[in-house]
Amino acid sequence: MAGEAGGAALGRAADKLFSLSGLFAVRKPKGPTSAAVLNLLKERLLAEAGVQTNRNKRNQVLKIGHGGTLDSAATGVLVVGIGKGTKMLGTMLAGSKKYTAIGMLGKATDTLDATGKVTEEKPYDQVTKGDLENVLQKFTGDIMQVPPLYSALKKDGERLSTLMKRGEAVEAKPARPVRVYSLSLQQFQPPLFTLDVECGGGFYVRSLVNDIGKELSTCATVQELTRTKQGPFTLEEHALQEDKWTIDEIARSLERCTALLLGEPARKKLKTEHAGETAVICEDKR
Repeated sequence: MAGEAGGAALGRAADKLFSLSGLFAVRKPKGPTSAAVLNLLKERLLAEAGVQTNRNKRNQVLKIGHGGTLDSAATGVLVVGIGKGTKMLGTMLAGSKKYTAIGMLGKATDTLDATGKVTEEKPYDQVTKGDLENVLQKFTGDIMQVPPLYSALKKDGERLSTLMKRGEAVEAKPARPVRVYSLSLQQFQPPLFTLDVECGGGFYVRSLVNDIGKELSTCATVQELTRTKQGPFTLEEHALQEDKWTIDEIARSLERCTALLLGEPARKKLKTEHAGETAVICEDKR
């Protein structure tokens, strides 16, 4: 009897899982790729529902995807679509995002962040808080930006970062139009400085910090990066911590987030915004 009850409970959990639909947000930890976080989330949910992915007897599919890659070294809001919500992920790619970035003056790396090899070192003692604040004005509004070589952008179907890691020669992508809604200096403690950025799709904070270093006649790289908001989803209010990655918690989050999305104002986006970016969707048959 206990076995039957347990089986019935798993059946109800599986039915609830496969009925989930919409958008919600999780907190991506520092370290894994966005795709790895998505796979872990999917595995957790399927395991909770008692679904064995290697025994696909019933033609039922769990669709789950994320709405825009967050760097492995970064943390923060990762918007996830489940069920029919995966069709809404394109709006997350194009929509506005907010970041807090800690940059370091005087060093440049091949990845434009702390995970890479140092490629250049320059003095930075001459840089003042006023210099930095003045330079930020040049990077606000509609600007042109060259994406990093280490990125999720693709060449011949493969990510530039994958090609770079294999040691293959990769040409820089041409500068493309991106939009910065706001950019402000929060702290300045040389060599470190902290920025708050709100931007549109296709924007790279690593490129921004690298370009700021060049404008200041030195160099700079990202030390820490946190996405604090994506669309209407904020890190503090909506992003589920890893211990909340359960069917019931996600169901509750979907209810809250549906109301949130209805009140989200549309952003006018550039025609070329988020070019080369795609939402990542995984499917598992049950």
